[in-house]
Amino acid sequence: MDQRLADLLALLELEQLEVNLFRGASRDIGAPQVFGGQVLGQALSAAAATVEGRVVHSLHAYFLRRGDCNAPIVYQVDRSLDGHSFANRRVVAIQHGQQIFNMAASFQASEAGFDHQVGIPPVPPPESLADSSGPPEALLARLPERVRRFFEQPRPFEFRMVQSIDYLHPQRAPPQRQIWFRAVDALADDEMLHRRLLAYVSDFFLLDTATLPHGTSFLKPTLIMASIDHALWFHRALRVDDWLLYAMESPSASGARGFARASVFARDGRLVASAAQEGLVRARKES
Repeated sequence: MDQRLADLLALLELEQLEVNLFRGASRDIGAPQVFGGQVLGQALSAAAATVEGRVVHSLHAYFLRRGDCNAPIVYQVDRSLDGHSFANRRVVAIQHGQQIFNMAASFQASEAGFDHQVGIPPVPPPESLADSSGPPEALLARLPERVRRFFEQPRPFEFRMVQSIDYLHPQRAPPQRQIWFRAVDALADDEMLHRRLLAYVSDFFLLDTATLPHGTSFLKPTLIMASIDHALWFHRALRVDDWLLYAMESPSASGARGFARASVFARDGRLVASAAQEGLVRARKES
């Protein structure tokens, strides 16, 4: 397996300290704090470790404090419900004695029912698009060291953007974006594994969509951005080692908060998941 993906799988595996208590390592990907997708994936791993015979179908999470990349994170699981069809878990992530994150997740046994969905948007296939997992070398050389380190980190996913992005010179654009993505190598046939990885990667790009109508980006020193919450709904079986389309839109920004939502489509057009996120999008006050 590609080492980048193997490292991510190892990161999402937790050490069990006690019943309902787990510990995960932290990883510095060049951001000022622990990447939110890491905490989402690890919290989902902790919750799933206490559930049998069911697979996660939804999660709702809040980011409370910045995570420290240089310290482990402890995950405490509350077994809220073990019903006939559903199980519910609450997870609290703790670092340096404080809650940095909490999440509720619901799991369901496989069950048949009504079936309908919206259609996949008409976009070019991923093979026709350039690999945009990182910016061009010419752009890298012009970025601040902190930002350059973020982009130079080896990524376990590859991305192909339908709309090109100029982070240094952003232009006003409609609040919509589509990106194809997939893991860099093949993975085992484990539905829970693929859903944990989708939780991890779903934190890329989503909140950025709220900046598009305003001609700015997270690289601008005058902009402060941070995730507040994150929600995921898993609709159908999925594979993150095959191309998935992340179709994002931002219906609203107000009160120094940006809201974005997304549909995740499989290559064959199936709607496999939906996501939503609200985050702090604040113009820095001039001193």
